[in-house]
Amino acid sequence: MELSKSNQKNTVSHKTRLSMSLFINYFIHGMVLVILTQNMISLANSWNTSIAVVSYVISGIGIGRLMAYPVTGILSDKLNRKMFIIIGMLCYFFFLALMPIASNLVLAYGLAILAGIGNSALDAGTYTTLVEINNGSGRATVFIKAFISAGDFLLPLAVFFLSSHKIWFGFSFMIPATIIFINFINILNIKFPKINNKIFQAEIKQSTLSKPRKTIATISLLGYGYTSMALMLVFTQWITLYGKEVLSFSNITAHFLLSLYSLGSITGVLVISFILKHKSLEKPLVVILNLMTLASLVGISMIDNPVIVEILCTLFGFSAAGGVMQTGLTIFMQLFPKHRGLVTGLFYFFGSIASLTIPLITGYLSIRGIGLAFNLNILIASISTILVIILMIAVGDERKHQNVTRTKTQ
Repeated sequence: MELSKSNQKNTVSHKTRLSMSLFINYFIHGMVLVILTQNMISLANSWNTSIAVVSYVISGIGIGRLMAYPVTGILSDKLNRKMFIIIGMLCYFFFLALMPIASNLVLAYGLAILAGIGNSALDAGTYTTLVEINNGSGRATVFIKAFISAGDFLLPLAVFFLSSHKIWFGFSFMIPATIIFINFINILNIKFPKINNKIFQAEIKQSTLSKPRKTIATISLLGYGYTSMALMLVFTQWITLYGKEVLSFSNITAHFLLSLYSLGSITGVLVISFILKHKSLEKPLVVILNLMTLASLVGISMIDNPVIVEILCTLFGFSAAGGVMQTGLTIFMQLFPKHRGLVTGLFYFFGSIASLTIPLITGYLSIRGIGLAFNLNILIASISTILVIILMIAVGDERKHQNVTRTKTQ
């Protein structure tokens, strides 16, 4: 009995260590997301070029994602999950360690593509691992968003500190490179647990939707992969300018709106992860959060009171960036438990398409007005809500269908 309790404690401890190691990778990922934009001027000076060229280099990350997501997704189902996490970490390490000392734009662009590949490898290995070690629950994947938010919150502060003290900008790259290298050594010494085959087989049996329903659900979720990413991209890119130029807020208030979005995101992670203790609430929760997202955007477009807009921006962060995208991916993986890696790759592939197309679309709309560019998000939120409602209808009778199937079997 005592030996059994000891083994159980060791298993829990091992799982916690593995989970924290995976979360640390996404803390670094949060930094990688903003590190080039935060260092644009320093990089332009280092390469003796313009900020516009640096922006072109940044696009390499999106190219790397689009190239890699379909491949890493398929292979992670056939090969070792740990291998893809290691590949992702190595890609991020070389990107961070070499980018500030890159001597030419060709190397810099290659490193940006490498970062995109690293992102896709990490996603393919991490999301699947977290779901599998938690017996099919996607609750742990929601915490990824909290660590991403922490990373992209702290990195700008580090860049500001280095700049104000006239310290070499490259330290903002070298510090996260050091962290991910230490975590790489840590990951190498962690044994990834085997999948519980009984639970895995049960998940496969439970996935009993008819082909038409599953097809509709799949199309809805792929579309949601695009819209859920697009919502965050439009908001983070344009909310500050929208606050200043359309709502006529002060510079401080306009910038504060983005901080409140981050605060709402972190709060959302905590609340959503608590709700997801009950797996049955995943699907209705996605619908409710998308409706909240749509309502908050409509409110921002109609109201110019600073306090109310601040509350609505916090609500948007809570509902659109608090882990609802990760919850959508979990639902997708539940539909195809034998192909979790492939599903992850496809879901984020569509998210990557959003990261490439949305800046182009909003850039064109901004010529006609900042308000038009920002309010594109209302259309996207409407489409997103329709998609998750269709998803809800498609899988809504899943339990009833499972019960009928069990009755026939008995």
